[in-house]
Amino acid sequence: MIKKLFIFSCLLISTTFCFAQKTNAEKEVNKAVDQLIDLMIHPDSLGLDKLLLNNLSYGHSSGKVQTKQEFMHSLLSGESDFLDDIVLGDPKTIIQGNTALVRHKLMAQTNDKGIRGNVNLYILLIWSREKAGWKLLGRQAVKVP
Repeated sequence: MIKKLFIFSCLLISTTFCFAQKTNAEKEVNKAVDQLIDLMIHPDSLGLDKLLLNNLSYGHSSGKVQTKQEFMHSLLSGESDFLDDIVLGDPKTIIQGNTALVRHKLMAQTNDKGIRGNVNLYILLIWSREKAGWKLLGRQAVKVP
């Protein structure tokens, strides 16, 4: 009886530990998403450089795909300009090892190249856990039908 209770206790503790790790990892990924959104509204070259992996693949709903340098340039030059607030809806995070997939709906007002607009997109973000934290590896957007 004591042996069964001990085994059950060990299983309960390990399950709780795994759940806590997942919760912490999700919190870290969500913090990285928040940093990305903030940097899209208020671009900063050092902040972007720290958050984005060098081999970033950044896909737009138009089909255009940018490298890290191209994405950073579009934000820093104002070519891609998000106004005031980006609203995220229906977030879903999946963590598998050192990779995280984050899906959400993105709604925002833009002023790209001086032309005001509204975006309503489904986004998939792919994050990689590196020594310095979660870094963006990929992004793909599709228009909400």
